[in-house]
Amino acid sequence: MKILVTGSGGLIGSYVVEHYSNAGHEVIGIDNNMREVFFGPEASTKPVSMRLSENLKNFTHNNIDIRDEQSINALFLVHKFDVIIHCAAQPSHDKASHIPIIDFDTNARATMILLEAFRNYCPSGIFIFLSTNKVYGDTPNYLSISENPTRFEFTDDHYKKGIDENMRIDSSMHSLFGVSKLSADLMVQEYGKYFNLNTVCFRGGCLTGPRHSSVKLHGFLSFLIKSNMSQLPYTVFGYKGKQVRDQIHAIDVVRAFDLFIKNPKKAAVYNLGGGFSNSASILELDNLIYKFTGKKTNFTFSNEVRLGDHKCYYTDMSKFENDYPDFFLSFNIEQIVLDIVTDFENKLK
Repeated sequence: MKILVTGSGGLIGSYVVEHYSNAGHEVIGIDNNMREVFFGPEASTKPVSMRLSENLKNFTHNNIDIRDEQSINALFLVHKFDVIIHCAAQPSHDKASHIPIIDFDTNARATMILLEAFRNYCPSGIFIFLSTNKVYGDTPNYLSISENPTRFEFTDDHYKKGIDENMRIDSSMHSLFGVSKLSADLMVQEYGKYFNLNTVCFRGGCLTGPRHSSVKLHGFLSFLIKSNMSQLPYTVFGYKGKQVRDQIHAIDVVRAFDLFIKNPKKAAVYNLGGGFSNSASILELDNLIYKFTGKKTNFTFSNEVRLGDHKCYYTDMSKFENDYPDFFLSFNIEQIVLDIVTDFENKLK
C-alpha cells in the first residue's frame, strides 16, 4: 500500500509510520513541526521526524502545512494513496482559547482540504481520522457519578463500561478545541455518507506512549511522569486529583487502525481508549508512578476547573470490539506507565 500519514512526527503518527514502513509499505509523512510553534521547543517533533527519515527506508518526510491547500493537492497529484491516516492537529484543550482561528483552521478547515483531495484523487481509498472524546463536551459530567476515596466513577448501569458512541454531542461545553475537532469529525462522517467513501472517526481517550513530546498543555500522562521524575511542580486543576481518564498505548491505537484498514466501512465512528480496566485518577496514577520511580509528585491543587473538562471519562469500546473481534489491549495501565518511565530513564542516561 501507499499510505499518507499527517502529523507523522507526533506520538500516534510516528508509531503508524514505523509500523507500516517496517511492514514494507510506502509511507509518505507530513509534519511541519507546528507542535513546537504551539508549545515551544520542548514539544518539537523534529527529532522524531529526523530519526524516522534516517532509519526507515520506506518513509519519505514532507515539511508541509496541512492548511496549505495547494501543497496538499500537489502531493495527491503525485501519489495515489490507498490509505490516509490523519493524525495532525492542534491538540490542546486549553491552547485553543488563545488561538481560536489557528485552532479551527488546523483542525477543521485542514481536514476539509484533505477530505476533498481524498475524494478527488483517491476515492477508492480509506480515510482514517483521529478524533477525540472532547466531541462529547462536558456531557459526561452530568451523568450519575460517585466520589470514592481516590477517584470518581460512573454509577449508572448503562455507563459501567464507559462512554459509548451514543453519548449526545449537543447542549454541552466542548472547549474550542472540542468544537473544531467535532466539526472535522462530522465532516469526515458526511464524506463517508454523502459520497459513499470509506471513512472512520476514532474518538480517542488519552492516547499515550513513550514518544510523547509532552508539555503542560498536552500529553497528560507523559507530562505527569516527566514532572514526577524531574521533581517539578505539577498543578492539578479541580476535582482534588480524583478526575479519571483511561489510557491506551499508541501501539494499540495502530492495531485498531490496522484492523479497520483490513475491513473498512463507510462513515464509521468508534470510541477508542483503554476502557475501565486502564482507567485511573491522577491520585491513582501518582501511586502507580511511585511504584516504578520511588518518587511522589510535587502536586499543587487548584480549585479552578478547566472549562469543558471531564470529571470522569473512560471508554466503552464494545462497538469496535463487536465489529473487530480480533482487537485486544496489549498494554495494561501498569505496562504503559512502566514503558514511559523506562523511556525517560534511558533519556537521562
